[in-house]
Amino acid sequence: MRVPQGARDLAMGVRFAFTGGREGWVRAVLTAVGVGLGVALLLLTTAIPSALQSRHDRETGRNDFTYGTKHEQKSDRTLLVADAQTTFRDKDVRGRLLQAEGSRPPLPPGVAKLPAPGEMVVSPALDRLLKSDDGKLLRDRLPYRVTGTIADAGLVGPHELAYYAGNQDLQATADSTGRIERIGSFGVKRESEAMDPILVLLILIVFVVLLMPVGVYIAAAVRFGGERRDRRLAALRLVGADGGMARRIAAGEAMAGAVLGLVLGAGFFLLGRQLAGQITLFQISVFPSDLNPTPALAALIVLAVPAAAVAVTLFALRGVVIEPLGVVRTAKPSRRRLWWRLLLPLGGLGLLYPMIGMGRDNGDFNQYMVTGGVILLLIGVTALLPWVVEAVVARLNPGGVAGQLAIRRLQLSSGSAARMVNGIAVAVAGAIALQMLFAGVEGDYSKDSANDLTRAQMEVYVPQGMSPTDAGVQFSRTKGVRSATTVSYGELSNRRKDPGSTAHVSVGTCEALLEVAKLPACHDGDVFAVQALDDTDTPKIFRAGRTVYFDPSYKDQPKGAEVAWTVPHGVKQAQTRTSPTGGETWGVLVTPSALPAKVKPTLYGQVYLRLDDSVPDASEYVRNTAARINPMVDPMTWTPSEESQRFTSIRTGLFVGATCVLVLIGASLLVSQLEQLRERRKLLSALVAFGTRRSTLGLSVFWQTAIPVALGLALALAVGLTLGSVLLKMTSTPVRVDWSSVLAMTGIGAGVVLLVTALSLPPLLRLMRPEGLRTE
Repeated sequence: MRVPQGARDLAMGVRFAFTGGREGWVRAVLTAVGVGLGVALLLLTTAIPSALQSRHDRETGRNDFTYGTKHEQKSDRTLLVADAQTTFRDKDVRGRLLQAEGSRPPLPPGVAKLPAPGEMVVSPALDRLLKSDDGKLLRDRLPYRVTGTIADAGLVGPHELAYYAGNQDLQATADSTGRIERIGSFGVKRESEAMDPILVLLILIVFVVLLMPVGVYIAAAVRFGGERRDRRLAALRLVGADGGMARRIAAGEAMAGAVLGLVLGAGFFLLGRQLAGQITLFQISVFPSDLNPTPALAALIVLAVPAAAVAVTLFALRGVVIEPLGVVRTAKPSRRRLWWRLLLPLGGLGLLYPMIGMGRDNGDFNQYMVTGGVILLLIGVTALLPWVVEAVVARLNPGGVAGQLAIRRLQLSSGSAARMVNGIAVAVAGAIALQMLFAGVEGDYSKDSANDLTRAQMEVYVPQGMSPTDAGVQFSRTKGVRSATTVSYGELSNRRKDPGSTAHVSVGTCEALLEVAKLPACHDGDVFAVQALDDTDTPKIFRAGRTVYFDPSYKDQPKGAEVAWTVPHGVKQAQTRTSPTGGETWGVLVTPSALPAKVKPTLYGQVYLRLDDSVPDASEYVRNTAARINPMVDPMTWTPSEESQRFTSIRTGLFVGATCVLVLIGASLLVSQLEQLRERRKLLSALVAFGTRRSTLGLSVFWQTAIPVALGLALALAVGLTLGSVLLKMTSTPVRVDWSSVLAMTGIGAGVVLLVTALSLPPLLRLMRPEGLRTE
């Protein structure tokens, strides 16, 4: 079977890449390293869905919540489970109390044996924390003896803090402790909640913005060694190859580097996968075994990268005249045309324009049009940047020697300079657009908390069986607590069964009731009535001498445990006041001695805590006190604002992905810079030999990098603001520019380039040595 001529030419290029001596190997390795970094990040991206699914499967497999489900009957196979979750210095600690009711209880995933009372099994990360000096406060909160560790099957990530502790005093109740026969999803099939169209739009933009710089960089990496390649192609023409054959051979060399890059990329990915198990970003960690690329997407990467290398090389050489005595790129190149470069961003705007004003009320956004429009706009950066660099440097008039060397170099190879910063420009443009979109819609997914942080900073729910007053006293004596305000709540009804009217009840000292209402003179034993505008039940049932009933539905009381109470005479009127939680209290306000003792079990208590900001870890001392009162008590720390969990998850994913992309961009710029310096080794050595100062050459290299970067960032700023404005218009959000964030994104991009330039100075000094003039 006769092999086509094109395939033979490509094969010859592959052979030249690996048999061309030291120069060929260096060129192939540089290309492979550049492509490998991009491939590793692409493989990591395709592995993220698998990692998230694995985390979800393990979370579902250990699900032991029984809220809203019917309790199992006690048997030899049942297990009592209580939620003992806590927080330690902004890190969540998943905790469960377990009590077997027979000899065959279910075992949580990753646990070989149920811990006995007073013992616990912990995750490896929690075990390390408890043994460290930083874990002293947490050790006081978990007074159990560690008898084992939880295996990976019972953890969502390697750095999760989790424990199971044995207990012997649990009771199956409706809200705090459940009785189960198996651990898992309990067979409950939940319908997936429809995703908000704007959140879908955010996810699409995040993926496009994070992956576009990777694709741009891979396209640039396969063109490393362009000038030396031109000389090789001229030599091939001298020995009889025609222009098409020379281009196909060059494409074969690029394909060889890309294939080697796939191998290195797989190695980088495997190395990065192992390192991923040691890293926690935004409280998210994954097991290395979870990062398994989707086979179909991995196969697409394997096929697409070499094909892209061939296509990019042929496209780059389409206008190059390769002659036996040289390549006609050394002469002054023809001016780049602008019209077709403008078609790309205009086409992107054309795809996005029909969706302007849709918001979330007019159906879903067309995902294909959104993706295509954003891609065209960002590709427009890569198309416009070479024209901008060429147009600007052609008109620059430098003053010093360093400036003249830099500008002349840019005038001769503006395309290479633009390719070097294309990735950073695309990343910054996308980041600016995303920042504008996130800032614009953030108000829809976050709201200011109603809690008054000037009156309290923490809130504690007092469990059944514990006197709220006694709990308040213990909290008031806790280190770092300035004051503790305790209020108990309940509900009154007009009839023992089937109540027709109900009224809220708040019980507390005069000082505590003053936090939730405006009272006249108050003494222990007083009773007050507060009527809200829409509260019509309180005056109906709360009359002097009438018998009312405390409803035990707030607490886990048995049926028939309603407590009767006769409304006393002398009820005073009070006015509503905004409570520390931001709401208004109405109904009945009672001081403790006005109620019989048997009423207290029907109430639940809340303790509002004011903390001393000068005491480090004040909130941790509060949590330790709560754990001594009852391990199932988890104090709530108030925050100024509340955010949607999905919105927060998408933003977290953006931060994680942006971190990876910035690392890739930094590495890519460094490799590209080193490749360009290596190609100019003889020129640099010759300039030094003729008396040029090393500092002058170093400054010229800096200007060669700084000018394209400045132009690229300016173009990225313009495209990013345009794209961000269009996206905000699509979501029916007023266009606002947070200039501090925009300038921060631009500054980060410039900082990456400055760091890369600084790292390239030591190799530059070595390349200026006289040995660089040696030739073979």
